[in-house]
Amino acid sequence: MDKAKIKVGIQKYTMIIVLVLVTLFFTWGTQGKILLPQNITNLISQNAYVFVLATGMLLCILTGGNIDLSVGSVVCFVGAVGGIMMETMHLPVALAIVLMLALGALIGAWQAFWIAFLRIPPFITTLSGMLVFRGLSNVVLGGKTLPIKSEVFVRLFGGGANCYVPDFLGGGEGLNRVALAAGAIACILYIFFTVRGHMNRVKKGYETGNVVAMYAKMAVICVIVMALSYKLAQHKGIPTSLVWVIIVVLVYGYITSKTTIGRYFYAVGGNEKATKLSGINTNMVYFIAYTNMGFLAALAGMLTIARMTSAQPTYGQNYEMDAIGSCFIGGASAYGGVGTVPGVIIGAVLMGIINQGMSIMGTDQNMQKVVKGLVLLAAVIFDVVSKKKNS
Repeated sequence: MDKAKIKVGIQKYTMIIVLVLVTLFFTWGTQGKILLPQNITNLISQNAYVFVLATGMLLCILTGGNIDLSVGSVVCFVGAVGGIMMETMHLPVALAIVLMLALGALIGAWQAFWIAFLRIPPFITTLSGMLVFRGLSNVVLGGKTLPIKSEVFVRLFGGGANCYVPDFLGGGEGLNRVALAAGAIACILYIFFTVRGHMNRVKKGYETGNVVAMYAKMAVICVIVMALSYKLAQHKGIPTSLVWVIIVVLVYGYITSKTTIGRYFYAVGGNEKATKLSGINTNMVYFIAYTNMGFLAALAGMLTIARMTSAQPTYGQNYEMDAIGSCFIGGASAYGGVGTVPGVIIGAVLMGIINQGMSIMGTDQNMQKVVKGLVLLAAVIFDVVSKKKNS
């Protein structure tokens, strides 16, 4: 095989290779404990907010390496307001959910206005938002913890003992059949759409790449999906938080890869001046990116307070760092214009495995931060060096 093709393949799948190596290391270091069904479920539930926030953060980064420092505070503020609406004002859960999402979008639009139309740097605008909404969270909650007692809300968004998709296929005390069925259906759909896409490209005369590599990739992905489904089936099934993560990943994966507005994010990050000259409203692209970030921060806020069954003024601390780190580790460029939703999810999973693996091994929390910081730095250095070699 051509050495150049091997080199390109390694560069393309670098983070997947790293993820596999890190997983193998912690499997060895924890004597297999990290792969226990309950630990895999915990990994998903505890990092659901990272998957959601990182997906939104990707759109901000695509516009030119910009970030949103306020997401952790927005998560806390929306969660606090939502808790007040459900537990103090006794609003219906459905109405409270709609209002929380609307509040998040409104906060995002507020910050997006200054960034998009007055061109105040995103770093300054969102740094201000981080302080403002952290302070408002304390004001709303009075510095106290507010318990979330709504079972419907907790089951819908949480990651606790009963927050799982019901096994309506009758698995009983054995394997959760819904989890196994969901994995099988996901594999079938993935194979169908991949093969159909390949056949369409062949009909139109487009370059299709290596067919053997395509089928090998499908086989590997299906094995991973079914292995995950089996692990979830061994515990209690599919956490409801995973359902929300899958919805977000599918929707935003489609938007960024198949829609016109998705192409605009990449275009602005690649060359904003050229994009503007081509007739695209770049201000609106920035506005959509940061408004959407507020919307997804609201969803992350709901996942957080449901999992913790309470609202606290301290929630959301360092959430922005987890989201930003996941994006850069997952292949998003610090210069903008490069990055994918699947890549970001791989980055988030890698961060989650590092966190959980070191926790199981009893590593000090301060050392965990050191390791995550070094991993993030290594990812950015790799991005910068790769760009210099290609330029």
